Amino acid sequence: MARKLKSTKIPNDAARASRPARPRDRHAANPRPRGHATAAGSSKTTAPRRKAKPKAEYTSPERLHPIFAALDKLFPHAQCALHHKNAFELLVATILSAQCTDERVNKVTPHLFQTYPTPQDFAALSQPVLENEIRSTGFYRNKAKSIIGASKKIVTDFGGQVPRTMEEMLTLPGVARKTANVVLGTAYGIPTGVVVDTHVFRIAHRLKLSDEGTPEKVEQDLIKLVSPERWILFGHQVIWFGRKICAARKPLCTECPLETICDAPDKTV
Repeated sequence: MARKLKSTKIPNDAARASRPARPRDRHAANPRPRGHATAAGSSKTTAPRRKAKPKAEYTSPERLHPIFAALDKLFPHAQCALHHKNAFELLVATILSAQCTDERVNKVTPHLFQTYPTPQDFAALSQPVLENEIRSTGFYRNKAKSIIGASKKIVTDFGGQVPRTMEEMLTLPGVARKTANVVLGTAYGIPTGVVVDTHVFRIAHRLKLSDEGTPEKVEQDLIKLVSPERWILFGHQVIWFGRKICAARKPLCTECPLETICDAPDKTV
């Protein structure tokens, strides 16, 4: 019988000790604090910087005065372009104007208001019927839902009358500060803030009156710069200025009376 050979198995601890050491993970072997540049020149990792507020000279009274003067000369009697006969019609038209031109809204509303002249009429509508009436204004499902919901609340909570305070207006479905400012300012002559639509938002940034990222925050900047008695007119003036001169894609800088005090990066001169 063959003689059994003795086992040559090395105990675990001894085996581990006899193995060549593996190179440790390079990050563990050469730890670097986050944010420091590497030998290859990679950039530092830093916290994102907050946007700098507009410089004081951009919002100084000396700069604001020529802005107001130019707007007064260009559009001394600027008015809301949405056709309406009362506060409720203006409310409906303003809701319809979201992501839609005023010209398109003004083509839809004459028949709409003739067929459904009161909040009670709109409150009684089914959503599919109203959707069909306003389809050409875009986003018609959400708009129909908002108009019917606002109409019902006006009938049940406000006696069929569009409310006259910002707090009450904001309880209506589909109504945010822009719509409330339009209705309160234009229909009732109550200055509750500055209307910030796409034109006002763009021009406030081009003239560096605000660098905020939302219409609500831009409005808060503007109401600090514009006196309350000018809030209503100022909003309409800037809207018309944005339509006629300071357009989004091709601003008419050569015709702009504010060209000399504007250093927007997308100027065309």
